Amino acid sequence: MRIGYFLSSEEYTPAELLEKARSAERAGFEALWISDHYHPWVDAQGQSPFVWSTIGALSQVCRLPVTTAVTCPTVRIHPAVIAQAAATSAVLHDGRFVLGVGTGEALNEHIFGDPWPQADVRLEMLEEAVEVIRALWTGDFVNHHGKHYTVEHARIYTRPDTPPPIYVSGFGPKSIELAARIGDGYVSTMPDADMVRRFRDSGGGDKPCQAGFKAAYADSEDEGARIAYERWPNAGVPGELSQVLPSPRHFEQAAQLVEPEMMKESFVCGRDADAHLEMIDKYAKAGFDEIYVANTGPHWQGLFDLYEREVLPRLR
Repeated sequence: MRIGYFLSSEEYTPAELLEKARSAERAGFEALWISDHYHPWVDAQGQSPFVWSTIGALSQVCRLPVTTAVTCPTVRIHPAVIAQAAATSAVLHDGRFVLGVGTGEALNEHIFGDPWPQADVRLEMLEEAVEVIRALWTGDFVNHHGKHYTVEHARIYTRPDTPPPIYVSGFGPKSIELAARIGDGYVSTMPDADMVRRFRDSGGGDKPCQAGFKAAYADSEDEGARIAYERWPNAGVPGELSQVLPSPRHFEQAAQLVEPEMMKESFVCGRDADAHLEMIDKYAKAGFDEIYVANTGPHWQGLFDLYEREVLPRLR
């Protein structure tokens, strides 16, 4: 089992993300996730740097493997451009790069005024996008005239020796089955053994399964919950709203239904090492091979110190 750190692009400046990556490596984390957003979920998070610039910079400050968790290669950015960005990232990271992809959220993808497709159409678009990306990674000139995308006489010249793996995010049965069929691995955020089992039984076999959870390091559980509620009330927004709401202000409106105490259900709040170990154990028992933790709020160095002193040594 590999324990990694999740860089939240929605909450930290590029410089802070780089410093967190350095600190994660020093603390003993083994890999990085990084989110790809155009907007934060709510204004309190306050940031959203362009992820591909940050990924390039990460290659110069640490040696940890990096996975996008996750990029949507369907609406906001054409898959031919994602193919080039990911190929360059893999070169910069000496092959230690994984392209994590998913069907995305209206929050980030609606910005050009394109219609936000139904879930089945988004899955269809994702499958075709992955096909385009892999074709371009062969190094051949590509001509593709599909249902959703056109590529004409395109070739990627800067490529790694081996194409990066593509891991696919999935939460419902159809998306998990698609991940099993077209992905080199699976991405989730829920410690759900049934999801992992469906992925493996649908053709995923022994491919890697990654998942992540959030923490709010603080002097007490209640203080951590307060920070989590201030920065990430959207974590309590139910159902498909996370995929269809178009702006941070809409998430803020929906989050009025969320109570501060509810944050303790989805965040590890405070500084109790046992609580972190218990959450990691939930994901391990669900069958995940790689588990990533993200800290929200200003006390992220405290989380790194906790993991270096108490959490990671006990896991190993």
